[in-house]
Amino acid sequence: MNNILHAQSDIGVAIVPASLRDLGALRRVEKICFSKDAWPLLDLIGVLTYNGVVRLKAVRDQQMVGFIAGDVRRMEGVAWIATVAVSPEYRGRGIGAALLQACEAQIPVSRIRLCVRPSNDVAIRLYEKFGYVKVGEWTRYYQDGESALVMEKTK
Repeated sequence: MNNILHAQSDIGVAIVPASLRDLGALRRVEKICFSKDAWPLLDLIGVLTYNGVVRLKAVRDQQMVGFIAGDVRRMEGVAWIATVAVSPEYRGRGIGAALLQACEAQIPVSRIRLCVRPSNDVAIRLYEKFGYVKVGEWTRYYQDGESALVMEKTK
């Protein structure tokens, strides 16, 4: 595989750059992982094509099993982790952590933020393990009315 950024035999995936060619696979992963909040097609195209976005996929057996996107906003001195997704059958194997670590390594600013559902304890624990702390809350952020925790890390 070309451009392998991070390969871990213990978790059995390669972390590689994603591109527009991954649109179909990303759409499937989004729908499986975020049935309530899956991004519309145009947002997926955007995240796979816009400049300034770090986009990585976790691949196992030539299949996308995870994805992460980091939106770098240099003028603001911050990057936003826009999405982290791991297919349910591959969760609990360190793939989310590998994606987060690889994405953070490519982000050229020192402040990184993300939003997460307060009900997503597994994700919150992962982010806390990587040094993210709660810095705010956006009420009624998600389509079903649940708020979002805003978490931040300084590298």
